[in-house]
Amino acid sequence: MPILLPEDTDFPLPKMHKVKQIFPRQSLGDLELAVREQFEKSRIREKIKPGASVAVAVGSRGIQNLKLIVKSVLDCIAAAGGRPFIVAAMGSHGGGTGHGQLGLLAGYGISESSMGVPVVAEMDVTRLGRTSLGTNVYFDRAAMRADLIVPVNRVKIHTDFSADLQSGLCKMLVVGLGNHVGCTAMHEAGFDAFGETLREAAEIVLRKAPIGFGVAVVENAYEETALIEAVPGEELVAREKELLKISLANMPTLMLPEIDVLVVQEIGKNISGAGFDPNILGKSGTLKTFALPVPRIGRMVLNDVSEKSLGNALGIGAFDVTTRRAFDRLDLEAIYANAIASKCTDDAKIPIIADDENQALRVAIKILSGADRENLKIAKIKNTLELETIEVSNALLPHVKAHDRLALAAF
Repeated sequence: MPILLPEDTDFPLPKMHKVKQIFPRQSLGDLELAVREQFEKSRIREKIKPGASVAVAVGSRGIQNLKLIVKSVLDCIAAAGGRPFIVAAMGSHGGGTGHGQLGLLAGYGISESSMGVPVVAEMDVTRLGRTSLGTNVYFDRAAMRADLIVPVNRVKIHTDFSADLQSGLCKMLVVGLGNHVGCTAMHEAGFDAFGETLREAAEIVLRKAPIGFGVAVVENAYEETALIEAVPGEELVAREKELLKISLANMPTLMLPEIDVLVVQEIGKNISGAGFDPNILGKSGTLKTFALPVPRIGRMVLNDVSEKSLGNALGIGAFDVTTRRAFDRLDLEAIYANAIASKCTDDAKIPIIADDENQALRVAIKILSGADRENLKIAKIKNTLELETIEVSNALLPHVKAHDRLALAAF
């Protein structure tokens, strides 16, 4: 595709260097033991009555060790006398269809054969109430038929709004278990009021649905499981606010002050609800402030879509240039369903499409205002979950050498 002049393709690109970012690294060892210890708490175990049907809610986030954690939760419920089954809890993800959501769960290794229990993904909902701002609160009908409901989710800052409750158990109860209808209804409130609406809606669900307890997961900056905690339903809202603070302290960051061009290898729903974490890159159509320190970034290039995202590249709209490979993998129906339900249509817009990664980078340099081609500050990351190892160009080496949490590494 003749989109560049010879002068844009003839100059050499800067040499890249592998750099290690050093983060705090508290992590759990034996995860099955960690889950069993939580179920030994009397406030948790007493909620599981012999013979009770227990809906274990599992979402679409790419949580590390999700398969092992969910299987351990199922085993503990069965050992306590319950009859567990899995219910998909992912709002409009998977195209907002049962078939799509079963596919996402299977991609995480969660299926009837691997878990040994039924896996249900029905889109039918029942209305539980309405918030003070008039937002209808819907809830998965299959989960509602259970004697007990146990959401399992990671607690983390959200990509589209800021509040003392963000992504976690409460949001799974309201948005995830609200299915496509409930997800759409919740986003009617708009992100300025989302935090308060989420709290109110979660309290409605906790009053009306048999939420026994939730299993919260917190990860460290290396995508390792740092904490697993079973939280009784009556304490869920208050405790999740505290867990969010713990999660924030464990988040990775991109420890560079300024980048001319950032190359991101992949985005995807398994990485973040927005495809990438805006709190790390400082790019968002909805967030006005960011929870973490972010670099100043001139242009962004996207190389690919993650395998586990199954073509849902919501968030691609934040990039200036992408590759033909990434474009050819897009599942527009899944992207549009998610974008329309969340009212984040800018996240679904398609950037300039280049033939390959090299051309994409050169296009980004071309459209960079005031680019100094002799001293380009280029950085490359795999995604916003895996930030231990990054690549930087020569112009960023002085910062790396002066930073006590950055270190050059051999290729």
